[in-house]
Amino acid sequence: MVLESLTNPFKAAHHPLHIFTLGAVYSSAGLFLGNWIFREYASLIMVFLTVMACIPLLYNTFKEEEKWELTVNEERKILKHHSKILFFLLFLFMGMVCAFVLWYVVLPSSMVQNSFSSQTSTIQSISTRLTGNYSSVNMFTVILLNNLKVLVFCILFSFIYGAGAIFILTWNASVIATAIGNYIRTNLASYTAHLGLAKYAVYFKIVSIGILKYFIHGIPEISAYFIGGIAGGIISVALIRENFTTKSFEKIVLDTSNLIIIAVIVLIIAALIEVYLTPVLF
Repeated sequence: MVLESLTNPFKAAHHPLHIFTLGAVYSSAGLFLGNWIFREYASLIMVFLTVMACIPLLYNTFKEEEKWELTVNEERKILKHHSKILFFLLFLFMGMVCAFVLWYVVLPSSMVQNSFSSQTSTIQSISTRLTGNYSSVNMFTVILLNNLKVLVFCILFSFIYGAGAIFILTWNASVIATAIGNYIRTNLASYTAHLGLAKYAVYFKIVSIGILKYFIHGIPEISAYFIGGIAGGIISVALIRENFTTKSFEKIVLDTSNLIIIAVIVLIIAALIEVYLTPVLF
């Protein structure tokens, strides 16, 4: 049953192509509906529409995860179970990114500019902030502090709104896709002008480099945000169920604390990769 696997993260983990497709469909629908109905604000509306489609799925995921935690006492088993949710969320995220990249590359320039204007402004703002004579250590500190701020927002959004972290993560998917899409589109135009359309290997090379350049540090970074979102979402559901007066709630707090610590460690690794490894490779 395809629909059942798409709405159940534990079954979807065994069918990653299904959940990848779901992320691509949600984001594509958001992009085209945003341009059709709210064209002036399409770059933001497409994010909100994608989020709206994901919220029921994410909330039910956190609800089932919190319920499962209460039946298990061994922390290692709990963390292993969380990895299935993380796997599920990563494929959902990658589906969004790949769909946004595809539309950024193939759509007309006017529609691309309209659909990704806010994301482009965000990238330009980040680039301006990081421009300067930063040492690698200072660059690492700036990037890590910014990523920790995003992690805090993910935790808070999930805690306050249940599945609220999906907004920040969908926004990040659109920003990363804009950066990748701009890289691919710019380089394709350059190579096409010089080599013509016959050099298909060049297209494959540009697309591969464009994706790898941002995914090498982007995947662990986004994983950390998802881990934080899972932690916030589980605590939020536990409070809604009024479990905070029981010993079970203490176990949930311990588990979510471990998740947050893991998220911070992963963010540190992602920042190290971004500062010291990515520039060497690309």
